[in-house]
Amino acid sequence: MITFDSLMLKAFLDEQEDFISGARVNKIQQPTRRELILSLRNNGGTKQLYINIDTKLYHICFMSDENSKKRLIEIPQKPPMFCMLLRKYLLNSKISKVAQYNNERIFELYFEAYNEINDKIYLCLAVELMGKYSNVILYNTDTNIILGCAHNVGADKSQVREVYGTIPYAYPPLSSDSTFLNDRYAFLNSFNYNVYSKYGVNDTIDNYYSTIIAKDKFKKLRAKYCTELKSALIKINKSLKEMYCQVNKKRDADKFRLYGDLLMANLYNLKDYDKEASVFDYENNEQVKIPLKETKTVKENANDYYKKYNKSKTAVQKLSELIELNTQNKEYLESILYSLEIAQGIEDLKDIEQELRLFVKDDKNIVKSAQNDEKNKNSLLTKSQIFFIEKPDQTRIYIGKNNKQNDYIVSKLSSEDDLWFHTKDCQGSHVLLKSQNITDELILECANLAKKYSSASESTKVGVIYTKRKYLRKPPKAALGYVTYKNEKEIVID
Repeated sequence: MITFDSLMLKAFLDEQEDFISGARVNKIQQPTRRELILSLRNNGGTKQLYINIDTKLYHICFMSDENSKKRLIEIPQKPPMFCMLLRKYLLNSKISKVAQYNNERIFELYFEAYNEINDKIYLCLAVELMGKYSNVILYNTDTNIILGCAHNVGADKSQVREVYGTIPYAYPPLSSDSTFLNDRYAFLNSFNYNVYSKYGVNDTIDNYYSTIIAKDKFKKLRAKYCTELKSALIKINKSLKEMYCQVNKKRDADKFRLYGDLLMANLYNLKDYDKEASVFDYENNEQVKIPLKETKTVKENANDYYKKYNKSKTAVQKLSELIELNTQNKEYLESILYSLEIAQGIEDLKDIEQELRLFVKDDKNIVKSAQNDEKNKNSLLTKSQIFFIEKPDQTRIYIGKNNKQNDYIVSKLSSEDDLWFHTKDCQGSHVLLKSQNITDELILECANLAKKYSSASESTKVGVIYTKRKYLRKPPKAALGYVTYKNEKEIVID
């Protein structure tokens, strides 16, 4: 990755100084602790000055609307304290001068502003683009006292330089690191003057870093979602294991019914108030000893065993319902996890976003939430968003990348005689073949695609089922992408 260096900063200022000098600040936003956006207006136009002090992605530029979307900027409802401080002092103020301190990676904006009693004051916003020491600091140039900064640096964090409100501002010590000096030429070596002349310095910086940020945020967001889903799957698998153990224990309670039957069958051959009863079990052809409560009659002991049996039977029924629900939740989360693992960009994550919100909202009854969320089911997709392969003779093969696209393929794009493909017993994409001339070669190609876009893509042998669209059925209130099928055929793909 190319480092934003002092030479790049100088080129940016040379290009943009005419607009920045004399501009007024009409909006200030702070999306994250390391991002700041100043909306500057000058010469009848408005530009968004984007400041990033991330450890690796530090840079400044004027941001285009398109690249703003790529950066996935989200403005918090409650502004951070530093943002409120900047709004207090800098909103509607005028930039009197812009400078680069000592040809270093320090970008300075000098402001003419007014204090609470309407006296003119002169402030400086120093943007220090220094890797892990990057910071944004606002200080009064008359008194040299810091009013606030993006990151406070106390004595516990640095023995060289402290930075926080109410102390004097001092420039950071110059670096003697050779790599710091070499970085100054990295940008021009990679993006020569031909690139500058074609796109401009600012646009080159904006395009390059917005792409890097988009990739970085995508990777982090996908990793975060994958971690959450895997954690939820671990919890569900643990719950299922415990439920199966309880069901097996409860099923042993069939002996309670047997004990009750044997006691009732031998009611007049046994004595009341004994410790146990020895009777012959005709079902298993053996003599058994049945524990009894000495304080109760034989009939009362038989009734106790019947009550235990009925209680266990009810518990097994409830556990079976819970097992079914948790199994559905497990399969549903596995389908979302598969979609995340094959996602290749932010647009793919946006398609999965609503399902993830359901997961966050209710991780105990995910399928039920998905069924009842009409907005999620009816959210718009366009035909152009679905990945497809164009073949001769007006033949197309559609491939869904997530539950939302799978649902759209089946419910919106398919016709009755289209062929639907899916891997057997594992998560994967819905593959739809639309053709007037279906051949064995096309069927085999679609089956291979179904394997390729599935969680079993690396397996040696995978079963792929296929059937006509008219044999698919989406149960009422089913989760996205879920269908049942009949009249299917199976191909084993090596």
